[in-house]
Amino acid sequence: MSGEAGIENSSDWKKFLGKHWNIIALFVIAGILVFIGAIYVFSWFVKGAQSTGLVPSTLGLWTMNHAVSFILHLIFWELILIGIPAIIGAVAGWQWWRRLPEEEKKEYHFGKRSRTTGGGGGVSALLFIGFAIKVYVDGNWNTAISTWKLDYVVGSMITTLIWTAVIFGIPLAVGLVWWIHHETAKKP
Repeated sequence: MSGEAGIENSSDWKKFLGKHWNIIALFVIAGILVFIGAIYVFSWFVKGAQSTGLVPSTLGLWTMNHAVSFILHLIFWELILIGIPAIIGAVAGWQWWRRLPEEEKKEYHFGKRSRTTGGGGGVSALLFIGFAIKVYVDGNWNTAISTWKLDYVVGSMITTLIWTAVIFGIPLAVGLVWWIHHETAKKP
């Protein structure tokens, strides 16, 4: 049975691509241009950041201030020059799909999409923000990263993990205790 569904799904894709090859080709080319543009903007920004003095050209002289400023400025320029046009293109693609006749959409059985994602990217960002706050509180914000000792970096990471565990662990523990109390209080 799964073999038939795979064949049917494959022929649906072939039929869809055969009928709408021009718009699909346009979006593939746009995707390639977005990828190339993102790399070009990154390269342009790195050269500009060094020449304008936003960051030192020697990595050993970078401070946490330089790293955070570099990341925030890079995100800004990527969003302005690449992100906004890509979002406009995605909205145009969505509008194109919405305007297809319902009968035609029903012809294609692309199957159900999985709604699960890899996730986990938010935890790294949260830990980096916590680490940056720890460095700022310690007064090492404008100190060259190359002068930091290994025990300082490891100690700061452990402190950041403890802060994160306390900030999120206490509400989770309270919620778990409440849920257990609520479940045990139910009368069978």
